[in-house]
Amino acid sequence: MATCSIRSMINGEFSSATATAAAEDQGQKVGLRYSMQRVQRAQVFRASANKASLKSSAPAQFAGLRRPNLLDIDSNVTVSLTQILSASTVRASASRAPRCATVMSAGAGKKVLMLGGTRFIGTYLARELVNAGYELTLLTRGKKAITSQIPDDTDDSYAKFAAAVKHIACDRSDPEAMKAALTGTGFEIVFDMNGREAVEAEPILDALPDVKQYIFCSSAGVYKKNDQMPHREEDEVDFNSRHKGKLYTEQLLDSRGVNWTSVRPVYITGVGNYNQVEEWFFHRIAAGRTIPIPGSGMQVTQLGNVKDLATAFMKIIDNPKAARQVYNVANERFVTFDGIAKACAEAMGVECPPIVHYNAKDFDFGKLKAFPMRDQHFFASVDKAMADLDWTPEYGLVDGLRDSYEKDFKRGRFIKAADFTTDDMVLEKLGVPAKQAVMA
Repeated sequence: MATCSIRSMINGEFSSATATAAAEDQGQKVGLRYSMQRVQRAQVFRASANKASLKSSAPAQFAGLRRPNLLDIDSNVTVSLTQILSASTVRASASRAPRCATVMSAGAGKKVLMLGGTRFIGTYLARELVNAGYELTLLTRGKKAITSQIPDDTDDSYAKFAAAVKHIACDRSDPEAMKAALTGTGFEIVFDMNGREAVEAEPILDALPDVKQYIFCSSAGVYKKNDQMPHREEDEVDFNSRHKGKLYTEQLLDSRGVNWTSVRPVYITGVGNYNQVEEWFFHRIAAGRTIPIPGSGMQVTQLGNVKDLATAFMKIIDNPKAARQVYNVANERFVTFDGIAKACAEAMGVECPPIVHYNAKDFDFGKLKAFPMRDQHFFASVDKAMADLDWTPEYGLVDGLRDSYEKDFKRGRFIKAADFTTDDMVLEKLGVPAKQAVMA
């Protein structure tokens, strides 16, 4: 039975001692080469902006795909090995460091409108905004509680947060009601966390003609399949994807001359996640069941923690580099499907059950979802966000999954109850026992 220790696919984080040894060995270690490439790329940062374009027959390219506005550094500047090692060591330390609250005194008195804010990403971002001194108003349909306590809250911190949050009840699918609700409110910053179609953003722009920043939550799902990975912000996008409405929203914002920024998360995990990502693995590991993973299990993907995502959103506020830009946001390292299973088991403190692989084309699952992620390589570069926003993910893979397990799954907080229907279909055809271990 395999153990659950995780070996990095790309050794992007390493100690100074290890890296020095690698350097003496003529730079043959993959991690050192990768780090040097990252630093060089960050310096130049694809300065040829004229090559950045939206490669699609859909409406014309817009400003958010260029990548030139990061570092005022001459491309001929060289970087010493010491600087490379220092940066790598800092990143490794940051992933293990305890998280601290974002503090931004500049938020005092600024009026912020958040569309959504009662689910997952918005709940963390809302707390960061209130803690930073912004005057926050949530706009929702008003069909559920405006605020609710999350595991990270103390009774005192939650009481202060709930008292600070204002609310507008309005259905954003009704443009006239939206205009009436927002006209004259004077919001300076808009966080659009639940917009799906461009028409949903139009009445907001009409009602708030003087808005200083419009920050939009998009998705990395907008990218078209590409032979070259990771996805970058200037890559071709898919106007036939289920996320096409987010692409049209980005174009609308650009056409209206708004100071906008769009964030494209990959797979986001964390406490309160309403998508079955980590929970899918937790259910199977907790039950001691064989884990069926499609394909070879070596498909490379990328997770990100919701708290790191909230911090990235905060870093966009009043940041001139972020004007009319799009950013991929997730963890800076990648992981295989099999690696996620092993990391989840490590986060749970147990041995990983056996993993088996199958060809999804051999099965008809109907409307049932047999696996929580795309059966393909799917990961994106976050170099641009790290450079422009001065942002570094704090949560490593296992750290983030452990936080989710300890504060959600272990406490019985599930999105869905365990359902192994599709697993049993696969395992029966493969002739593999369903249950081979029991969680301690």
